[in-house]
Amino acid sequence: MKGITEAHTTQIDTVFGMGAYGVEGSCGGGDRKTATRGSDPSVHQLRLFLALAEELHFGQAARRMFISQPAFSRQITALERRMGIGLLERSTRRVELTPEGRALLPAARAAVEAADRLRKAVEHQARRVSGRLRVGFVGAEAAMPYPQQILAEFRGRNPECVVEMCGLDLAGQVEALTGGEVDAAFLRLPLPAGIRTLQLAAEPRVVCLPVGDPLLERERPLALCDLDERVFVDVAGESVRAWWDHWTVNPRPDGTPVRFGPVVTGLESLLLAVAQREGIALLPAAARELYPRPGLAYADITGLPPVTAVLAWLPARSESRGVAELRQAARAVLRAGGRPGAGPGGAALGRGGGGAAPAARRVRLAGQRRPRP
Repeated sequence: MKGITEAHTTQIDTVFGMGAYGVEGSCGGGDRKTATRGSDPSVHQLRLFLALAEELHFGQAARRMFISQPAFSRQITALERRMGIGLLERSTRRVELTPEGRALLPAARAAVEAADRLRKAVEHQARRVSGRLRVGFVGAEAAMPYPQQILAEFRGRNPECVVEMCGLDLAGQVEALTGGEVDAAFLRLPLPAGIRTLQLAAEPRVVCLPVGDPLLERERPLALCDLDERVFVDVAGESVRAWWDHWTVNPRPDGTPVRFGPVVTGLESLLLAVAQREGIALLPAAARELYPRPGLAYADITGLPPVTAVLAWLPARSESRGVAELRQAARAVLRAGGRPGAGPGGAALGRGGGGAAPAARRVRLAGQRRPRP
């Protein structure tokens, strides 16, 4: 293993091979002891020996290792018997290492450190994900800073895993997740009960209008009441009914239902319907930069709560290695305030590349404080 020199290897072999060849030494009074073949010491016993060598007190060493003093003493005695030498000089007043114990201390420490490196290497390999991870998204959601940063973090941690990005329709986003078409997805709240989510970012909504709409001439931000007489584009599918009602604020606070017009399944169809003056829509503020289309314009609106972007997955996939690693990557990005720690080419929030950069300035990662005015 990396970091273990040839000298360390010899020392480790010496410690673990003592039971095979037999070594003479003193223990408390110079008794001669010979270990039998195959009685190699355990790593746990070596850890106890190292603790005792530092504390030189059985009670203190036992407390440090979170075991009782009698059990600690039995393990040290068993270690001496296994190795066939005395490691300690005991008296009623003090504990000291024997010359043999001092001589073997570096080898014991090297063996424990080697075992620790082996354990960490095994854990790292167990966390690595291979194969394919299918991640869904709607529209240009994958172009937003937070999915880019999370995926960069994930790929940096799991370079052997192929990430397959799957574009989803507005109408089919829930079925794609619940039906197993994707393993996880970058979506927007609200989602049906039973789908687990990790909140990633929040941003305000805007009104998507056709160019030339009289509402665009107003000098102030729009209010919800300004849209009372307007027809909204509808989205097909019972699985997203509650989701689209939330986005369109249906019904309104006074109980008035929203007037729906054309029914679409995908985002591009929705944008086309607005451009053709068949209806309007409420979209995340990032739509200004993500969906600049001929015939479309966007207006600010006040009085509505922000919309939340999430990473979504099913409970049944919680223990899936790929989904678990994707969640860990997302949490790492959130802890770093929007900057991937391991992924290559990651950018801080608000400094994403390409057309998503202006939108990023309006997006607030979950857990970030609102900037002071």
